[in-house]
Amino acid sequence: MFTTNPRTISFSPSISKALKIPNPKTLPFQHTLLTRTRNQPASQLLTVPLIKSSLSTTEPTTTPTSTTSLTSQTPAHIRVDILSESLPFIQKFRGKTIVVKYGGAAMKSQTLQASVINDLVLLSCVGLRPVFVHGGGPEINSWLGKLGLQPNFLNGLRVTDSSTMEIVEMVLVGKVNKHLVSLINKAGATAVGLSGKDGRLLMARPNAKSAELGFVGDIARVDPSILRPLIANDHIPVIASVAADDDGQAYNINADTVAGELAAALGAEKLILLTDVAGILEDKENPKSLVKEIDIKGVRKMVEEGKIAGGMIPKVNCCVRSLAQGVKTASIIDGRKPHSLLLEILTDEGAGTMITG
Repeated sequence: MFTTNPRTISFSPSISKALKIPNPKTLPFQHTLLTRTRNQPASQLLTVPLIKSSLSTTEPTTTPTSTTSLTSQTPAHIRVDILSESLPFIQKFRGKTIVVKYGGAAMKSQTLQASVINDLVLLSCVGLRPVFVHGGGPEINSWLGKLGLQPNFLNGLRVTDSSTMEIVEMVLVGKVNKHLVSLINKAGATAVGLSGKDGRLLMARPNAKSAELGFVGDIARVDPSILRPLIANDHIPVIASVAADDDGQAYNINADTVAGELAAALGAEKLILLTDVAGILEDKENPKSLVKEIDIKGVRKMVEEGKIAGGMIPKVNCCVRSLAQGVKTASIIDGRKPHSLLLEILTDEGAGTMITG
């Protein structure tokens, strides 16, 4: 079963007054809770500053004076009402583990990167237990180019010879991972950077097409023991998608796959994949045909009918596999949309497609 109807929630009359708040695009970067009533278009966004970002990479479009005046004009009771509307969602997810796979446009754009990092820290502050999994394709390609090596792909997977694997590990573990850890720490949380090698978190095996792909691996085993004390002590694990086999050979692992398997091993409440698409579409040619919620049976039917194809298939398979192993829900959300994490978790509207078991 699937539905294109939005997940909705009703709001108190006082909240509707907040729709008079000016367009958030005229404000400097800030945290927002984005919600909408049953009949309002998604473009009518409800905005309230939550935590001032220290990671903004863009200059404000208004002067400091006008910004201060605008904020002071927002009645305090409206800001409190907006926060109170998120209470049911915070209560639902408080103390629960969520696994977020980070990549795509949200990783390449500094503005979106700041949005994702701050949203992640906000969710941690209100009691959720996020685990952050990342790849880093564009950064790998950049460094390959600097070293005079040409990136090669086969059916969407990076062909990884020994030289490329060395660069993949250097970039993902040594550069991208530590950069994300620094951003999270700077935003006010405490992050710990790991790869699949650390504590035997992930054990790899060669991909079935290793003769063509080289050191591209699949996950043979997951041991989340190293993660549990970190999560229990409110640290945010940041995990690079590199692992090794029993002989110590490093492998490049698809980050979606890593996120799905970790979510299953941790008994996560939710798996979230940040992507460069709106989610699963009923009609691939119609971006307005977003399927807001669907179960595993509905997903399989759409694959059989050819409505889910190409690069969406491995993402959907990753979600289905995690659900089959006990994860409550899996969502494929639009990482190009600012604050899509907050939309997905703290509102009934969501920010993409939620798949249920």
